Amino acid sequence: MKKWFLICMAAVCLIMVILFTSSSETYEEQSLVPVLDRLLADEPFKEQLQHISFDYAGKEVSIAADGYSGFIEFFIRKAAHFLTYFGMGALLYAGLRSYFGSRRWCLVISLLLPLLFAASDEFHQSFTGGRTPLVQDVILDFIGATCGVFFIKWAGRKKTRKSC
Repeated sequence: MKKWFLICMAAVCLIMVILFTSSSETYEEQSLVPVLDRLLADEPFKEQLQHISFDYAGKEVSIAADGYSGFIEFFIRKAAHFLTYFGMGALLYAGLRSYFGSRRWCLVISLLLPLLFAASDEFHQSFTGGRTPLVQDVILDFIGATCGVFFIKWAGRKKTRKSC
């Protein structure tokens, strides 16, 4: 159990280092648009997607506003937010539960730590050129972590029921 705890905590620390490093890069350094322009040169599903338009953090998100590749990149970036924090929450909860058992504070820490890290990471972005800290991204990160925690809780209950 202690080994699993250490593995989970090491993975959480690795995720945090990757996120911190990533938020230190400018948008231009991270932009996927040039790659997507090459990969999606035929603009598949453009007809279906061109009717989608919505507001995110006071900015219109649409093919008309961002171009085809920019529109696709938006969803890739937001999926990365969600999935990274899903993994962080899941690993935190799995590691803490394996070491400390079923304690309510394991749940609280597994939700609070990603929330605090997301907020501090967005603050850190405010010092990086071309990056904008967004409350909406903190919320998305927290939802990802929450889903990760509750996925592990659900998977643990399902596993316990099968073994009975």
